[in-house]
Amino acid sequence: MSKGRGNNKFVKRGEILEILIKDYAFGGKGIGKIQNEHGEFVIFVPNTLPSQKVKAQVQKASKTFAECKLLEVLESSPDETEVPYQEIPGAPYIKLPVDLQHKYKKQSTLELFRRIGKVESIESYFDEFVSSPSNFHYRNKMEYAFSAIGYDHEKKTDVDEFTLGFKKRGTWWCGDDLKKDSGLFDEALENNLKFIKEYCQKTGLSPWHGPKKEGFFRFLVVRKSFKTNQLLFNLVTTSTELERFDLKQFAEFLVSLFGDRVAGLLHTTNDEVADRTIATTGEIKLVYGEDKIVEELLGLNFEISMKSFFQTNPQSAEKLYSKVLEYALERKDTIDGHIVLDLFCGTGTIGQILASKSDNAQIVGVDIVESAIKDARENASRNNISGLKFHASDVGKFLKEHPEYQNKIGTVILDPARAGVAPKTLKKIIDLGAKRMVYVSCNPATQARDIEQLAIAGYALQKFSLVDQFPHTSHVESVMLLEKQA
Repeated sequence: MSKGRGNNKFVKRGEILEILIKDYAFGGKGIGKIQNEHGEFVIFVPNTLPSQKVKAQVQKASKTFAECKLLEVLESSPDETEVPYQEIPGAPYIKLPVDLQHKYKKQSTLELFRRIGKVESIESYFDEFVSSPSNFHYRNKMEYAFSAIGYDHEKKTDVDEFTLGFKKRGTWWCGDDLKKDSGLFDEALENNLKFIKEYCQKTGLSPWHGPKKEGFFRFLVVRKSFKTNQLLFNLVTTSTELERFDLKQFAEFLVSLFGDRVAGLLHTTNDEVADRTIATTGEIKLVYGEDKIVEELLGLNFEISMKSFFQTNPQSAEKLYSKVLEYALERKDTIDGHIVLDLFCGTGTIGQILASKSDNAQIVGVDIVESAIKDARENASRNNISGLKFHASDVGKFLKEHPEYQNKIGTVILDPARAGVAPKTLKKIIDLGAKRMVYVSCNPATQARDIEQLAIAGYALQKFSLVDQFPHTSHVESVMLLEKQA
């Protein structure tokens, strides 16, 4: 057995392969196969499609399969078409027609619920696939990274150069300039990003060098309001040589490019080596304009700061929340006069929308993030919505601390993070005895795990829908309605 191959006789960790993708699994994992005298071996490559030939590097290997990292698409699928946008790693399926994207997402998710969730005849519970109202330019936030290492696409090698854009696919140290619209964010912003790069480059200050962990320019984060069309900027730099950079002059430059679309400019200091936009020890200051923008969802207004969590595709989020409302309000006898518990509520968007559509419900929102709860209260006040209570608390502990809700909850709305609901917390939620649950998930893999436990506890799946929040990616959201059986 070759050194480094673990318990298989096919590949070793770090090995670079060229392989034909033959099938598609949930989460955008393309499936390829290797056959030799020892038998058949499965290769998983994320963000790939059937009929693509790709170059990939082995990350993990077991006896029967290997997980790989995509390095390059060598040959496109015959289903792919040309698009007028610059290709970026964050939109691996942008060349695939949207109806085919939906087909792959639906088939792979239903198979996941069948296999992990143990739901027989899963197709009979399927309600609808909800498309994004906009398939292009749908994002309201983008993070662009500065890098001192670029990539020469002709010579296919790293080069020392000032870049502003995204990391080259398969690397953490190498940047790739965004020279034109990617098709995901604001077209005017992205077509002008090269001028922002030129402005920064002319200062003589260096971009971040990943391997050396040094440099001045780190990130440019931009948030957009679809309601007002305004842009909120956050320039992230180290404190090294900050006195050499005129932040107010940079704000004036942004206004010269985008006019009154510039809502404000913030500056964040990040001297930590970790590759993230918000440092735990850094500080954020307002340089120009306002530090928030306003977005509208289903007739309600929400203030969004640079740190706030907010749905990245607000137009599709309206569709998502409308489906949540439809399921929650389907039986008014579990809403009116009852407590609706909105768990993992974030900034309280679902609870506020539900309160605005229900006359007699008591809605209680719970989230562990105190700043999110603060935003939730402020937004509810701004929208003149009463009948809501928000608590900053760990969901599991909150349920234990408030036994008064026992047997009084008509509906529980769950919208957990990607990791799903912790098993102990799920048990406490089950013990509340709610008649119905509306479970919103940004990761159907963990939702599938949880619905098996909910089924054992007597909560039967009634129906579910899938929502396309992120076109051109493998991401899909799921909304499920479950009812407690008598």
